[in-house]
Amino acid sequence: MRALLITLSLALTPLMASGEETYIYQESDGTRWFTDRHMHGDGWQLIDRIGRPTATKSCKGMTEKRLAQRASRYASLIDKYASTHELDPLLVRAVIRVESCFDRRAVSRAGAQGLMQLMPKTADYLGVLDSFNADLNIEAGTRYLRRMLDRFEGDLNLGLAAYNAGPHNVKKYGGIPPFRETQNYVKRINRYYRQYLKQQIQFSESPSIND
Repeated sequence: MRALLITLSLALTPLMASGEETYIYQESDGTRWFTDRHMHGDGWQLIDRIGRPTATKSCKGMTEKRLAQRASRYASLIDKYASTHELDPLLVRAVIRVESCFDRRAVSRAGAQGLMQLMPKTADYLGVLDSFNADLNIEAGTRYLRRMLDRFEGDLNLGLAAYNAGPHNVKKYGGIPPFRETQNYVKRINRYYRQYLKQQIQFSESPSIND
């Protein structure tokens, strides 16, 4: 029975789309499982219901300087695909910072992969063969983000919530879903987006060497 439960959980986890609601269940022995499905039976206790978790392990011990160094590796790709999909590259940068801290090999506990944290099912849907390929990941991630923004008439917060928790959940709740993970996700991206905008303004206003 134990082997069956492990197999079941491993089979369920990859089926979550990029923005699916995640349920955390606990077995009687304390083992916790992440899935996008309701589990029934006496052996499952629902612990929490969240949006898709980000790859927090990739951010541990990271300084601002180190993050900036990582980000610089992907600046040209971010600019390229932000332009292709009519997004502000600073917004894309903020999304990647929250999703993976610019770690192209990042994997979240829910199975999302790469810089913009694509779930396997979403990657297949978007035609991505290798989610750890920075070029493919950023192109697909920006394309999907553009779709979410268009779906919610350009509303930034709803588009971000849909990217994390799924468009069906945004429609279901008539706004940002009441999932702690998703609400924090939207707030964090907005915070970093404002930070990047401020830095850009300060840089543009700073005197040049030739002045």
